[in-house]
Amino acid sequence: MSIDAATVRRIAHLARIAVAEDEVEHLRGEINGILAFVEQLSEVDVDGVEPMSSVTPMAMKKRHDAVTDGGDADAVLRNAPAREGNYFVVPKVVE
Repeated sequence: MSIDAATVRRIAHLARIAVAEDEVEHLRGEINGILAFVEQLSEVDVDGVEPMSSVTPMAMKKRHDAVTDGGDADAVLRNAPAREGNYFVVPKVVE
């Protein structure tokens, strides 16, 4: 896949990047090089290769799903600078 100068200008516009007219040809070559590399990756045979989340095999740590009573409001609000009932009191930020 090869892109032209108009496509480079459109990409720059969509990315909100200012590109001078004398930079367009250089960027066109850079983008075409990137696309050629991506096309090389599509030629790799990955049949039978399992997807992985890390280069080192490891099991994800999982927390035990335990039902709790939901917490103690008095313990949570004990260190609050200001409280009203079971709620934090914060300064008003929206008029």
